[in-house]
Amino acid sequence: MTTPLRVLVHGGGIGGLTLATALARRGHHVDVAELRDELEALGVGIIQPSNALHVMREIGVLDECLAVGFEWEVLTICDPAGTTLAQIPQPRMGDAPSNNGIPRPALARVLAAAATSAGAEVRFGTTIASVADDGTGVDVTLTDGHGGRYDLVVGFDGIGSPLRRHLYGDAYAPEYTGFANWRVTLPRSPEVKGVVMSAGNLKAKALLTPISEELMYLGSVFAEAEDFRPDPDRAHEQLHERLAGFGGPIAEALAQVTDPAAVVYSRISQVTVEEPWHVGRVVLAGDAAHASTPHLAQGAAMAVEDALVLAESLDAASDVPAALTAWEARRRPRAMWVQSLSRAVLKQETGTPTTPEEDELLKIGIPGAAHVLVKPY
Repeated sequence: MTTPLRVLVHGGGIGGLTLATALARRGHHVDVAELRDELEALGVGIIQPSNALHVMREIGVLDECLAVGFEWEVLTICDPAGTTLAQIPQPRMGDAPSNNGIPRPALARVLAAAATSAGAEVRFGTTIASVADDGTGVDVTLTDGHGGRYDLVVGFDGIGSPLRRHLYGDAYAPEYTGFANWRVTLPRSPEVKGVVMSAGNLKAKALLTPISEELMYLGSVFAEAEDFRPDPDRAHEQLHERLAGFGGPIAEALAQVTDPAAVVYSRISQVTVEEPWHVGRVVLAGDAAHASTPHLAQGAAMAVEDALVLAESLDAASDVPAALTAWEARRRPRAMWVQSLSRAVLKQETGTPTTPEEDELLKIGIPGAAHVLVKPY
């Protein structure tokens, strides 16, 4: 399409800001509705694998991401005692780096600056109050009283997506996997120059991820009751209890965890929207459509791929409905493959029985997945 579109992006997270930048750079009018009062992300850090870094290059922010993150190329696998079992070089997508660890707040700042510099307008403290799609456009009212008529509305509004509920009610509520993620940011140990993952017969894994020259995070996954929440006064002690069987670099990092307020706890859930991800001119993307477990480090990567491919699909199609159909045909197989393999890896690492279909997926393994995911999407 050569005619500029009016697009509302519902959600100013990683995927939403990537899409806003990609579309605004193409000359489209983009509004971003963000419920928070600022675009300062919560949490610790994430891994940007090579396919995500390829997208960052495409929207013009690769250098900024690398400058505030920590580029790495080798995954180190250890046993629970800390003995190195393997060091696996990580593949690249084209000439994009292999991986970059980055603090979430730093990435949020990079993407926010890119979106606003490209011309996108971000409205804070607001969400969608009403949506009416008449086939030729979408009339939207925001809770702050603003809104208007848009050619396209995109729900990059996360695992609890209000737009998903608008389209499908409670049919695709997040499904708790039975496991949760414990993470804490720490000073980076000089020897941690890439992800160090420790796993074995403890039905758990722990890893260290460098996210800047100064910082890394300690992460671990454990089975937890759905209603469990860490004790605000003992969260650090509860993490120590869960990681008591680990030695080596994990134990050394754990010794630094002394503040309960520093521990970030999040339940691991997934979302699988089995019906079309778009209805008329309203479309779901990222975690709103296909939230996965974190075991392939591909959640944010799938979101930014969604964003770039959607921008490309709008370039190539004659109208918005055709673009959405083409976009979903490209994105659904890849995102669902990532979700299925990631869930299978979670089960494998925690000693949970797997299905025959998951056993087939696991034959490729994490290294094989990395090589698949650096191929064009």
